[in-house]
Amino acid sequence: MKRFSRLAVLLLPLCAPAAPAADALTFEKQVRPILKAYCFECHGDGDKLRGKLDLRLRRLIVLGGTSGRAVVPGKPDDSLLVQKVRAAEMPPGKKKLSAEETALLARWVAEGAKAAAEAKEVAAGYHINPEERAFWAFQPVHRPAIPKVKHPELVYSPIDAFLLAKLEEKGLSFSPPADKYTLIRRATLDLLGLPPAPEEVDAFLADDRLDAYERLIERVLASPQYGERWGRHWLDAAGYADSDGYTGEDPVRPYAYKYRDYVIRSLNADKPFDRFLQEQLAGDEMVRAPYRNLTPDDVEKLTATGFLRTAPDGTASHGVDQSAARNQVIADTLKIVSTSLMGLTVGCAQCHNHRYDPIPQSDYYRLRALFEPAYDPTAWRGPAQRLVSLYTDADRAAAARVEAEAGKIDAEMRTKQQEYIERTFDKEVAKLPESVREAARAARKTPEAKRTPEQQRLMKEHPSLNVSAGSLYLYDHKAAEDLKGYAERAGAVRAAKPVEDFVPVLCEVPGQVPATYLFGRGDPAQRKGTVEPGGLTILDSADPLKLTKDPSLPTTGRRLAFARWLSDGRHPLTARVLVNRTWMHHFGRGIVGTPGDFGFLGERPSHPELLEWLASKFVAGGWSLKHLHRVLMTSTAYRQSSRRGAAGEALDPDNRLLGRMPVRRLEAEAIRDAMLAISGRLNAKAFGKPVPVKTDGVGQIVVGVDNLDSAGYETGKGVLPPGEEHRRSVYVQVRRSRPLAVLEAFDAPVVEPNCEMRTASTVAPQALLLMNNAFVVGTAEAFAGRVRREAGTDGRARVVRAWRLAFGADPAEKDVREALAFLAEQEANFRARDAKADAPAQALASFCHALLSSNRFLYTE
Repeated sequence: MKRFSRLAVLLLPLCAPAAPAADALTFEKQVRPILKAYCFECHGDGDKLRGKLDLRLRRLIVLGGTSGRAVVPGKPDDSLLVQKVRAAEMPPGKKKLSAEETALLARWVAEGAKAAAEAKEVAAGYHINPEERAFWAFQPVHRPAIPKVKHPELVYSPIDAFLLAKLEEKGLSFSPPADKYTLIRRATLDLLGLPPAPEEVDAFLADDRLDAYERLIERVLASPQYGERWGRHWLDAAGYADSDGYTGEDPVRPYAYKYRDYVIRSLNADKPFDRFLQEQLAGDEMVRAPYRNLTPDDVEKLTATGFLRTAPDGTASHGVDQSAARNQVIADTLKIVSTSLMGLTVGCAQCHNHRYDPIPQSDYYRLRALFEPAYDPTAWRGPAQRLVSLYTDADRAAAARVEAEAGKIDAEMRTKQQEYIERTFDKEVAKLPESVREAARAARKTPEAKRTPEQQRLMKEHPSLNVSAGSLYLYDHKAAEDLKGYAERAGAVRAAKPVEDFVPVLCEVPGQVPATYLFGRGDPAQRKGTVEPGGLTILDSADPLKLTKDPSLPTTGRRLAFARWLSDGRHPLTARVLVNRTWMHHFGRGIVGTPGDFGFLGERPSHPELLEWLASKFVAGGWSLKHLHRVLMTSTAYRQSSRRGAAGEALDPDNRLLGRMPVRRLEAEAIRDAMLAISGRLNAKAFGKPVPVKTDGVGQIVVGVDNLDSAGYETGKGVLPPGEEHRRSVYVQVRRSRPLAVLEAFDAPVVEPNCEMRTASTVAPQALLLMNNAFVVGTAEAFAGRVRREAGTDGRARVVRAWRLAFGADPAEKDVREALAFLAEQEANFRARDAKADAPAQALASFCHALLSSNRFLYTE
């Protein structure tokens, strides 16, 4: 209810024509959104009108239904609609109007139940009114004029003009420029998720060229670690995980990492985002089936469709309702696609018409029909059936040659094995009384199922007669060792066989096109007729989705057409959503503060013209994300300091006008990665299978191989290769049922099914983790070891080196004095506790631990 109440206020300036009077309520602005949310399903958009009452137009409300007039203008107490709402008799069910909404409805009636500009007629069924069509997010993107400002000397890019114009309206301006220490740390953490090395800081400080900062941005953008940082951002929106989720079983997805690597490679290569999106939505339709002898480019496109395989999938788990599980996979996928690319909560229309946005239920199933040929609930393919082999014909031929060579060794081994078995049997028979030897030979030659009772008794009394390949070692150890040598030789030969690799793919089965049904109340068991594929009705007039069948494609081509529609540059949502999310990661909050919801319940843009300019610039610039970074990061707004001022605090307390750079806490992965980098432990190895996670002896999820026995105790078995535990967080397994403790505490999301925007909480468990977590403590000790190696034995040198590594800046003299006093005090404490302890090393580790736990390390200005 509270969320809708906020909507009723925020909706006013952007959805409707001006009201007749400044403060007068009108049906279109204030009342219709309430009735749409609560009443239209029965009294407007449904299959039939309950009580013959249509609430979609003011005129029809006054006309009323079978119970009479619903509203008497000027008389709320005499109005049946107000009476029913006040008595909580309507709407039926648990969902009722709030007191605020009820009061607003009564006030509207009391003021005469006015309408601003009402349509004369409205067709039966779902109706999109002019106010909804005029909503800002559904309008074509345009290139606005750059505003004039009082202080053009502060404008480095058009971004600054848009921001400064609003600041100057309130008598505000930008904060002073940030110093170079702050700039290099800010830019490096933003683009790489890692702090700058002291040597990089020194080089930047020494670079007195006018374009030193621009050169810094170019150097950082060229780093392969850029894709790892920004890949993580996209993987949030895509809902990437290395496990299926849905049930507690949570099966691991052994090849999901291929999609993660595709994302990182694509961003490092600055693949145009329109191409990036098309490959993810329809890469399979860009590759000719059947998928054999694939080129690297083919593999890249197929791998990209992992975007459509990220949603939780319980269809391979035991004991699940397959109909419900299959339906949920498709529903979650549509949520991922719609929130990440369109910024709309389309999923709210799965069970009924969207209560707030102009999205009828039929639109939801039109979109679903675009994807169902690949998912096909009637001929479902589980996760294992969606793997495409990367074996080529050459690989198969090579494997056959290797297998043939190994087969010769196997044949030799079998011949030798039989000789050893027969020899051993003869020895065992010779130990029997001569009178039963022939009977024993006959019993052994007779198949077990055909042996006589006498033969069965004989074999049971003399078990040594049962000598076989499995028991030979009990009788002839040398023979067994000889055979083992054959097996090892065959294994060594087979090791040369090309390893068959797979990639998870979403693809259609050519010629297999299921019908898509509209589900009553979203229930797959309630089919209410078929639905043809299409886009959103609200966008059809401006930029309709065309689904002409491409005869060159063996598939329906629906997803490919949809992908091209989203990325054609004319779609009103895609570019806006993408630039807004990029802005959010640089400035801490989007121009639209709800990056996954540009609809009526979402926040309105703080700077709508700036969003338009950025979206149009992004498309005109070839959909280059790296170019967008340059545009944002070279602005005065980005380069200003985070210094607070009294005027700004009073007139813009939440800093929505960006009169200073927001102070932002690092994301969970950046905190862990920065700790590893500063300590000198970071393993820069890129790509490949994820580093596994496990439950340790105290129940925390940590990096490592599962090694608990049935009683929950660690066995010591299963060890990671050296250094694997210190790889970047983007390469650590994302197990839905096992979020890594050190990341979970700092708001790493559990993707169910995706994450549109992360929170940045400040809670006590974070401090406790920083104090006690084994990873943090161990990293602090490694950090101290690095400082000792690089700074020697001098205390001041150690403090300065540690400070520069942690914060990217030189400590003030006061900081040095306080740090040396802390070290001396800690040394005394450790020595008093244990005279044999290495007190200086322990004190330095304690100091390094404090640096890693400080706000200055955890936040960027």
